[in-house]
Amino acid sequence: MSETSLLIGDIGGTNARFALTNHDMEGYHEERILKCADYESSESAISAFLEMTKAPAPTVICLAAAGPAKEGEVDLTNNHWLLRESSLKKKFDVAHARLLNDFEAIAYSLPTLTASDLITVGLKSAHDLSSPNFNVGAIGPGTGLGAAGLIRRDGYTMPIITEAGHVGFAPETALQTAVWEVLRHRFGRVSDERLISGKGVENIYFALAEIYDEPSVHLEAAEIFEQMNDNAIATESINLFFEILGQVAGNFALAHGAYDGIYIAGGIVQRYPLLLHQSSFRASFENKGRHRHIMEQIPTLLVQHPQLGLLGASVIAKSLTRSI
Repeated sequence: MSETSLLIGDIGGTNARFALTNHDMEGYHEERILKCADYESSESAISAFLEMTKAPAPTVICLAAAGPAKEGEVDLTNNHWLLRESSLKKKFDVAHARLLNDFEAIAYSLPTLTASDLITVGLKSAHDLSSPNFNVGAIGPGTGLGAAGLIRRDGYTMPIITEAGHVGFAPETALQTAVWEVLRHRFGRVSDERLISGKGVENIYFALAEIYDEPSVHLEAAEIFEQMNDNAIATESINLFFEILGQVAGNFALAHGAYDGIYIAGGIVQRYPLLLHQSSFRASFENKGRHRHIMEQIPTLLVQHPQLGLLGASVIAKSLTRSI
């Protein structure tokens, strides 16, 4: 290991992933997954990780976390931990401690991805993110719906941190409008996340069953995907999920001006690349009326790298070593 040891992490509601890196290497190593419920705090989990790996004391800690990062703190949405940069810095006596929103970290990871990490969806190939100017976006359906942008101007890179998953859903077809009506009665307000997430797949299935006056049987998202070849409503639910994902991704591209590419992350789509290709995702993405000609030129890329949060955290951790 280099003398400068960097500890990185990606913390969600259930699991905390930690790893080590340094400025002389690409990526990270010594990855470990710890259950958050097993530890009182992030500090105790990091201490356990350092003991497991017999790693030297880190000089930098950089953590991506599933929650808004404000003023050096992250109050995790589905986790009892409260992360504080000041507490991490004091506990481990590090030169720098940095907290990132999980999709902020994903945005930072994008320029480090290689061709083997990406699957092109559509005809346009990926924009060269080593260039001094670009504007791209990342969107990812998983437990929720995350979205972020990354802009580089004259060599300076800036993430755009958003809560775009919580904008209101805008139906574009009669069937989508009927689904929206069912979910509006159920939830009051229907955000994009209500349809484009793991729970979103379940919500679409629930709505279609009600529309077609079928018995209401709750299925988990994984069960809906498993049954899509034997269950007509499951099949239509998955088709509608990818159709709406294309609409939402296209809306985000226009709103953010991400004309150099939209990167699709999140565990759901990563598990079903063939379904994505066979779906109406790309047609729906391009279906923007008078701006169709713009949409046709925007690459859409499925990211296959399994740990974008760790990858993005490693990028920022290495940048912090410049001031040590």
